[in-house]
Amino acid sequence: MLQSNLYIPTLKEVPNDAQIPSHQLMLRGAMVRQLGSGIFSYLPLGYKVAKKVMNIIREEMDAIGGQEFHLPALNPIEIWEQTGRVEAMGDVMFHIKNREGLVLAPTHEEIITFHARQHIKSYRDLPQIWYQIQTKFRNEPRPKSGVLRGRQFTMKDAYSLDNSWEGLDVSYNKHAEAYRNIYSRCGLKFFVVGASSGAMGGSASQEFMVESPYGEDTCAVCEDSGYAANIEVATSEIAPIERLTDNPEVEEFPTPGARTINHLIEKFSIPLDRCAKSVVCFADGKPYLVLMSGNDELNESKLQSALQATAIRHADETELFDLTGAHAGSIGPINLKTPMTVIADKRLENVNGLVSGANKDKFHYRNIDMSRDCKIEGYYDLRSVKGGELCPTGCGKELRVVNAIEVGHIFKLGTKYSQALGATFLDDSGVENPIIMGSYGIGVERIIACFIEQSHDEKGIMFVPSIAPYHVHLLGLGIKKSDAVKRTCEQLEIELQSKNIEVLYDDRDVSPGVKFNDADLLGMPIQLIIGEKNLSAGNVEIKNRITGERHVVSVDDSTDLIKKLLVSK
Repeated sequence: MLQSNLYIPTLKEVPNDAQIPSHQLMLRGAMVRQLGSGIFSYLPLGYKVAKKVMNIIREEMDAIGGQEFHLPALNPIEIWEQTGRVEAMGDVMFHIKNREGLVLAPTHEEIITFHARQHIKSYRDLPQIWYQIQTKFRNEPRPKSGVLRGRQFTMKDAYSLDNSWEGLDVSYNKHAEAYRNIYSRCGLKFFVVGASSGAMGGSASQEFMVESPYGEDTCAVCEDSGYAANIEVATSEIAPIERLTDNPEVEEFPTPGARTINHLIEKFSIPLDRCAKSVVCFADGKPYLVLMSGNDELNESKLQSALQATAIRHADETELFDLTGAHAGSIGPINLKTPMTVIADKRLENVNGLVSGANKDKFHYRNIDMSRDCKIEGYYDLRSVKGGELCPTGCGKELRVVNAIEVGHIFKLGTKYSQALGATFLDDSGVENPIIMGSYGIGVERIIACFIEQSHDEKGIMFVPSIAPYHVHLLGLGIKKSDAVKRTCEQLEIELQSKNIEVLYDDRDVSPGVKFNDADLLGMPIQLIIGEKNLSAGNVEIKNRITGERHVVSVDDSTDLIKKLLVSK
């Protein structure tokens, strides 16, 4: 393909609003252009990459028995209302204002279940794996980081339909393996974490993550044991607070100026492990007081799971005072103004000698015995893991807490959607059962952006052959002045293409420096450089974009070497 005929508007300068490498390089490397906030147009080079990623996804999905659908992005709202997800999605869902009753789909669990209800009647019709690669819409409140967080994006979502829970396990494991193959073929370095199912629901889920300083997810990982989990569900081998032998009666004492745990430690010499922090939250509208040890951070996802709540929010200042009789910093589990359910983190189970707020400004209680003085409805793992805590596998190594980008998520949905929408089948005894479902999502743009985050240098992108727009960037130096250079370029272009090697032939009448800079920016795996100096000796130069290694070989040997280099990547 002649570069002079293609639309490849590269940029020399980094756009001001592009803050992360993938966003910068996708703009500079003529892959995308921004149309609006969180809305991007693919340019020809970028769309070639996207199609290659989608083809890899299709091949791996087809290999596990997937059947491809193409479902409408425009959905009747009543189907979503049957599962309660209009409320759960909130402002994330786009509603059509001039056509009441229509929404733009952020995902397709409801629609797949609707079609399953139409035609699946017997256990003999199952299992099924249905998937699509489709445009999705989410009213992202903070569209940033380029295509990583957009309002319109391309997603592969797959759904498994089974007649037994054992069958769901098989389907789930098939998808997990397919995902590993997809990411490996796309050249991604990834890890898998246990995760919260969130608004999707279901009994289990895993996220496929790429470590990145720009990631908005946080994960705890241990390289030694292989443990990895999203911070929403991560645990560590941290000791519970020990019970003291001395156990005097609870008493109130003045604590002027003490509004935080650190104030209590500094002003009143109270040990950190004897401080109990109180947090008041509403779960589905019901108030709860949550007790945490010391400076442990309350993990809202864990709290939501513990309470099996749809939504969690913190009490505001007015609500806090109305419920407890005190302001933040003086809240505790004893003598609450308004009775409410009290729960606590597991580290505080059966602990005594604690200090917590007295529900009276500038006063606290000490010598609190959780078993004697408080009515605790339940103890749960509610804390967020911190870096440096020991791995929960018992390997003895410390956890790293890292930022990461999610590139895929798989869920065991169970029967949440099939029950809500009435999608059932008759088992071999003639008994009606809800279809057992799984859901599996991959973001196409996220694969591309994450690859670039991992595979670039100061000069530009470094593509692997599987997803590169072209395999070889053929650079003809001085072709307007040298017929020999031009003939050799044309000869090698034809020869390489006959071997199914895709070639971008830079035939432009520009300086060698411009060609070299653009080639490094665009990042094709191999650069084939043909100039008069080497050609006079019957040679050409081959550059490996990723390693920077260069080879000067004869024209006749160049195609074989390129084939070897492409296979070895």
